[in-house]
Amino acid sequence: MLSILIPVYNYNVYPLVVELQKQCMECGIVFEILCQDDASKSNLNVFNENVNSFLNCSFITLEQNVAHRENRNLLAAKAQYEYLLYIDGDSVIIRDNYVQSYIANLNNFDVIYGGRLHPEKCPSQFQELRWKYGRFVEDKSAANRRKNPYQSLLFNNTIIKKTCFNKVKFDPILKKYGHDDTQFSFQLSVLKISICHLENPVEHGDIDFNVAYIVKTKESLENLIILYSQKKIDTEFVRLLKIYDLVKKTKSTFIIAKIYSILEKNILLNLQGVNPNLFVFTIFRLGYFCKQIQSKNL
Repeated sequence: MLSILIPVYNYNVYPLVVELQKQCMECGIVFEILCQDDASKSNLNVFNENVNSFLNCSFITLEQNVAHRENRNLLAAKAQYEYLLYIDGDSVIIRDNYVQSYIANLNNFDVIYGGRLHPEKCPSQFQELRWKYGRFVEDKSAANRRKNPYQSLLFNNTIIKKTCFNKVKFDPILKKYGHDDTQFSFQLSVLKISICHLENPVEHGDIDFNVAYIVKTKESLENLIILYSQKKIDTEFVRLLKIYDLVKKTKSTFIIAKIYSILEKNILLNLQGVNPNLFVFTIFRLGYFCKQIQSKNL
């Protein structure tokens, strides 16, 4: 019935599996929990190996790194059952009826997204950028997500029918962090796959430090440029691309890229420091995007 697929990289997923296995057993469903580490060679895998002692659960580590997208594809290929529940390894189950809520809503939809939350308090002042962006931009109620069902889909804490997944899959060409969910959701929209937005969130447990998140954001913007330049995504599907399209029409790309280059040091000082500003983060993303576009002559 249900294959729970957990891509892992340098994280202890043992507590997550313990809770998921417990809830699956309580529901009395046919299930499997597959955890796959992407060749992180992490010391934490000593704990992850204990997953293999649980009924219907397994943990393996890949010999070579394949990146997050292909790790997800490989997990789907190994799954036995019709419904695939993807959960990132750094997720925390915060509801006792988490699995039961999904089981009760499997009919009539190809994809179900339960949502994601960030902790009420930021773990430290050096993690505020990722925490703020997650809590105040990404975290949305099911009612708000239903207004833009495809654009609001993050592929963590998501159930998808295996037949639907096989029609789309993740693009293994892109190896860097970011926008794999965006591309996947866009493909689902093209195929008009039915989506249910459910109030069944997990909590984001491993919040990036500011400096690390800026590096990841740059990588995600570089991925977005590839998707945009290769016409693998519609401009109207991504808010940043819609803004860039307006900038391009007004022939302001060079000006914004130049201004960003001048202000880059001060922008990064704000984002890497205490109390980063989300408006400054928006300026950073647009400015970096335009600068990269200019450097690539696109």
